[in-house]
This record gives sequence, structure tokens and C-alpha cells, in this order.
Amino acid sequence: MQDALFDLPEIPPEHAVIARFHLGGDGFGERDQRVLVFEAERTMTAAVEAAGVGEVDGNEFGGGDVVIFAYGPDAEDLYRVMEPGLRALPFRPAHVVLRHGEPADDVVTERIDL
Repeated sequence: MQDALFDLPEIPPEHAVIARFHLGGDGFGERDQRVLVFEAERTMTAAVEAAGVGEVDGNEFGGGDVVIFAYGPDAEDLYRVMEPGLRALPFRPAHVVLRHGEPADDVVTERIDL
């Protein structure tokens, strides 16, 4: 008799692209800034889905910043597809963190300034 637990396929670790943009102030940014972020997010979502490299998972506004989250099996591939949309957003300072694997103390991350 086989143990079903050992027959499960190994799930690859999930990578992430986490982009942070400074909007100014200490709140949620101005309405026109949020509109630009939402438009860029829709464009990046379509590109990521068409390329089959993962998913854009949403955003978080607060403290004068916006953070955009995306996940997939390869952070480099995901960033490559998202990069034009991220660079098109005019808010600076800005940076992207590529996380190569699940969140952990020893996971490899790379920071890219935009």
C-alpha cells in the first residue's frame, strides 16, 4: 500500500515582484495618482496573464506610498513583463524587490531602483 502523501507532486516555491512608489504626503495619494496606478495595474495584469508568468495580486495604499504585488513561478520573468508598466509610472522615488522563493530569512531578494 502506498502512502498518498508521498505521491503528491512537489510545488515549486512562489516568487514575488513587489513594487513601491512614493506618492507624497502621508495618506493615500491624490485621486489622479491613484487613477494612474489602477490603469497601470490593469495593463500589467493583462500582460502578465497573456504571458502566462503569474498574477498581479493587487496594491496597498498608505503612508504616502503605493505597493503593487505580483506572484509567479519566476520573479525575473514576471518582472520582465511588468517592467514597462512599472517604469511608466511617474512617481519617484520607486523601487522593485524581486523575491526568489517563499518569504523566509534566507530567501534571495534583489532590489531594482526605478
